[in-house]
Amino acid sequence: MNMGFVKVAALSPVVEVANPKKNAKSILDEIYKAAQKQAQVIALPELFLSGYTCGDLFSQSILNDECEKALVQILEKTQDISALIVIGMPLRADNRLYNVAAVMQKGKLLGFVPKRYIPTYSEFYEKRWFASGRTARIDSVKFQGENIPFGRLLFKMSESVTVGIEVCEDLWVPVAPSSVMALEGANIIVNVSASNELVTKHDYRRELIKQQSARGYCAYIFASGATGESTTDLVFSDACIVAENGTILADSERFKSGANSAFACIDVEKLNSERIKRESFADNADDCIAAFGKSQIVECGISALDENVIDRKINAYPFVPQDDRERNERCREILSIQASGLVKRMMHIGVKKAIIGISGGLDSTLALLVTARAMEKLNLPMQNILCITMPGFGTTDVTYTNALELISSIGAEKREIDIRPACIQHMKDIGHDINIHDVTYENTQARERTQILMDIANKEGALLVGTGDLSELAMGWCTYNGDHMSMYGVNAGVPKTLVRHLVKNVVDNSDERTANVLLKVLDTPVSPELLPPDDNGQIQQKTEEQIGPYELHDFFLYHFMRFGTTPVKLKFLAQRAFEGKYSNEEIQKWLSLFLKRFFQSQFKRSCLPDGPKVGSVSLSPRGDWRMPSDASAGIWMF
Repeated sequence: MNMGFVKVAALSPVVEVANPKKNAKSILDEIYKAAQKQAQVIALPELFLSGYTCGDLFSQSILNDECEKALVQILEKTQDISALIVIGMPLRADNRLYNVAAVMQKGKLLGFVPKRYIPTYSEFYEKRWFASGRTARIDSVKFQGENIPFGRLLFKMSESVTVGIEVCEDLWVPVAPSSVMALEGANIIVNVSASNELVTKHDYRRELIKQQSARGYCAYIFASGATGESTTDLVFSDACIVAENGTILADSERFKSGANSAFACIDVEKLNSERIKRESFADNADDCIAAFGKSQIVECGISALDENVIDRKINAYPFVPQDDRERNERCREILSIQASGLVKRMMHIGVKKAIIGISGGLDSTLALLVTARAMEKLNLPMQNILCITMPGFGTTDVTYTNALELISSIGAEKREIDIRPACIQHMKDIGHDINIHDVTYENTQARERTQILMDIANKEGALLVGTGDLSELAMGWCTYNGDHMSMYGVNAGVPKTLVRHLVKNVVDNSDERTANVLLKVLDTPVSPELLPPDDNGQIQQKTEEQIGPYELHDFFLYHFMRFGTTPVKLKFLAQRAFEGKYSNEEIQKWLSLFLKRFFQSQFKRSCLPDGPKVGSVSLSPRGDWRMPSDASAGIWMF
């Protein structure tokens, strides 16, 4: 299945009203171009063979005869085209005239799908000429001596790809045929349309397509009325749009003087994964199919797709919106979610103080900023935040200074506790050589810090706020019953790539003093600082040098958790997303490590403290991710 991708095309060639022969030639020219790009599903506009604006000419038998001849010509000329092709045309059947989508593949006519909802309001007058597919009394049509399926049809291209078709106005009704088709299994919807242009209409139409693709967990291909339609009263803009699950993948420039098109690669594996995860989708299908009945299934095929034509843009930072305005809004909302969660917890417990261990790094900085917001919501003074900085064997002057400046700029209470004497004593007690800088050496410091924080929280009647983030939990990059434990983990739903943007968002809305120290924190390498500094007093233990870049791990985490993406596809997606930044060998290396650590670290996630979910990916053992701690990673490793 070509990594689960299907290449689709919405085409809008130049049309000539009431000239089917010329329109057939225009169609063929564009189909051949789309076939060269390996489009596997091709959509063309409503009534394209005749032109949508023929008016009472639709009553002329010669026009309908010529449309049928044009369809035969297209069938003859596309015998070598393996794409599923959908073309709008008028069709006589059962002593009625229908506005249909003709569907073909490899020169074989597969079916006719009639328009179900015929508009007769404002500028539309279609009931003057066309009957509704809702009232059709037939389920097949005799065409060129063959019985061709007619009516509610689904085109099954493979076990994982099914195409449903609706015509223009069908999308605009409250319960669109595509909604029912999606519930029946269609994950790609084609709309052959002749939607004219009005001021602001395109924005509404675009949102309608986005929302329909989101509600149906499907892709939506929209090919609209073309340049060349009559402008007696209306203007058509040849709009071509492809959407997938609420996101516009391709949106053509409108009002072009020639042919128009929109191409995109649909990830049907993602769509199918979303449907499987949401049981309400299947429940809704049971209700609707019982009410509307089932469509007729037409079996067809799907061609292979060369890897080099999978031209879908892969976002390297799926947790981080690329648009500045959207990103800032997302950050503000996440900060509000985190702070509100903490407010509720403090009110429930009945405490008015919070305690945080401040290292001078990103995560503890974010936790402090969130706690400061919570205090504002509770109308409590910043002095009620007790910040403990606990220098250890790996603490550098940079992070130590950052911690002190940050606490001071926020106006919180500061305490400093040097953990080195206690750690030395503890290692002496357990018989560990302090010169051996192994996991025992590192974890001794992390657990000593947590013990201090827990005990002071008890002593002060305060809530210990956790600092660990989602990426660390995924990788198990935390000390069990050390920094992995708290009384409420405000960062538990925030991935590392987003932590940086959350802090930056606060920078942009802070006083100069606070902004300056936050910028210093942002410039500091990520490190647990559990190993001594280098000879120059700089951080020696840099997390990303040991476990790999967090931007890669966040990418793996998102796709692994959201869509159950296979390791082979994860590697493929990462190669596309980070092309030129990481070699294929580096991606393979860090992906293998991610999968290994993810499975090994479930025992840490199984006993996480409470914390707010802020996005679509969460590792809470009480919510989104229930996994046995001793599950084998064997089939995921490669």
